[in-house]
Amino acid sequence: MKYISILIITLFFFNCEGKKKVLPEKPKTPFVWEAANVYFLLTDRFNNGDRSNDINFDRTLKTGKLRGFEGGDIKGVTQKIKEGYFSNLGINAIWMTPIVEQIHGGTDEGTGLSYGFHGYWTSDWTAIDPNFGTEEDLRELVNVAHKYGIRVLLDAVINHTGPVTDKDVKWPDEWVRTEPQCDYQSFESTVTCTLVKNLPDIKTENNENVDLPPQLVEKWKVEGRYEQEVAELNAFFERTKYPRAPRFYIMKWLSDYISDFGIDGYRVDTVKHTESYVWQEFKSVCDFAFAEFKQNNPSKVLDDNSFYLVGEVYNYGISATKAFDFGDKKVNYFDNAFDGLINFEAKWNAAQMTTEEHFRKYSDILNSDLKGFSVLNYLSSHDDGQPFDPAREKPFETATKLLLCPGVSQVYYGDESGRSLIIEGTEGDATLRSFMNWEAIKNDIKIKEILKHWQKLGQFRANHPAIGAGIHQMITEKPYLFYRSFSKDNFKDLVVVGLDLPKGMKVLDVSKVFENGDNIQDAYSGISAKVKQGKIAIDSKFNIVLLEKK
Repeated sequence: MKYISILIITLFFFNCEGKKKVLPEKPKTPFVWEAANVYFLLTDRFNNGDRSNDINFDRTLKTGKLRGFEGGDIKGVTQKIKEGYFSNLGINAIWMTPIVEQIHGGTDEGTGLSYGFHGYWTSDWTAIDPNFGTEEDLRELVNVAHKYGIRVLLDAVINHTGPVTDKDVKWPDEWVRTEPQCDYQSFESTVTCTLVKNLPDIKTENNENVDLPPQLVEKWKVEGRYEQEVAELNAFFERTKYPRAPRFYIMKWLSDYISDFGIDGYRVDTVKHTESYVWQEFKSVCDFAFAEFKQNNPSKVLDDNSFYLVGEVYNYGISATKAFDFGDKKVNYFDNAFDGLINFEAKWNAAQMTTEEHFRKYSDILNSDLKGFSVLNYLSSHDDGQPFDPAREKPFETATKLLLCPGVSQVYYGDESGRSLIIEGTEGDATLRSFMNWEAIKNDIKIKEILKHWQKLGQFRANHPAIGAGIHQMITEKPYLFYRSFSKDNFKDLVVVGLDLPKGMKVLDVSKVFENGDNIQDAYSGISAKVKQGKIAIDSKFNIVLLEKK
């Protein structure tokens, strides 16, 4: 009998040709942009990895509070990737504010002198601002991030340059307009205008050939790269047949960060202040550059995902589905342009709806009108003066409502560490932009507990695309229990989440999702149990369960 058993086992593992059978492996969890967990940071305010680059271009004048450069840089972000900070948070994409060279001078907006620490005041799209680092720093960041399975999003600004200062000249009139100022009462008065006083608006509607700005010509010649830049521009315009119009110069310069460094996507600034067709053109340029990078760097290709574009259409909300309403015109920014838009209503939904109403609404819209696209949900950000929890009194609730919500999640730096969004002595959005509170993470026991909660939820989200991209279904209202289901090709993902549960023993009905005998792990507590009679018993000190099949 013993020999018969051996024969049966042998026949199972070997086919008739005597070759060993390869048993089917469990499909690898795919990275899905619609389920991504994005960490958004101000490059200057996150971590100082190189103190030798803290001062450049004699930016030494006294500024308003939190309106000057504070020392954060690209090396600082790379350092935290290597330390595993982002992986521990379940972050699989990092969005950094613009790193291109900023205006050299400062400007007083009535809030004290401000420098371009935030990155949105461009002076040269072709160069990295030395306060942020070097090309080699960016190359290392992207390479290291990819080794950790983290995608990199840079921030694209095509709408405007930086303000004019005593150190920075205005761009030529064929490039920019300086009036009228936008009043946002119509499509035209939102697009063909300047956002604020002294912020030159790129004439993105211009289809006429224009010469390079004299200041760039002079700068590139001093730096010894004028001929190279011109040759690359000539090749770009010869290939694309685009006119040498302002927007196409900028698109070429932004696409270089894709083809040269292999970044994975762009968050696009001030989308609704530019003609909608511009973004369809930008998508085409980005897609070509990404395909070129993959072709030239096959060993660095992460997967078959396309280049990712997420747009900032200020005040867009998921309830509008695809159409943003200007009052006199509705514009669809999704089709043939963006994979997703930033969702400005998530903070209101989180505050005003029950958790079930919130989650179900998002699941229903994302799986119907927005199917194939997504939204980027946030509860705090760099320029939203009404965040969900400015005083950081509800950090656990913030994590739960953000990280378990259908859609893409945007963790704003410091969400996970209780970094206050109310800073005394600041004016305007500076209060949202203090330096990352690393000392509190290191020394404050309460902050460590908050961080642990964000880490557990974030890792569960990263491990299960069903959370962000799946279909939501409530199992029971009390106790509040729901499941999410997701499938792609031969990959299937199914999880059960319970919130506001009693601490201690919890007996939960999971018969709609799991089968008797299934071995289930609660990713929050680390406790495992088998399903018996359609139920699972988890005895933990927590009021939450994150159930996954082992």
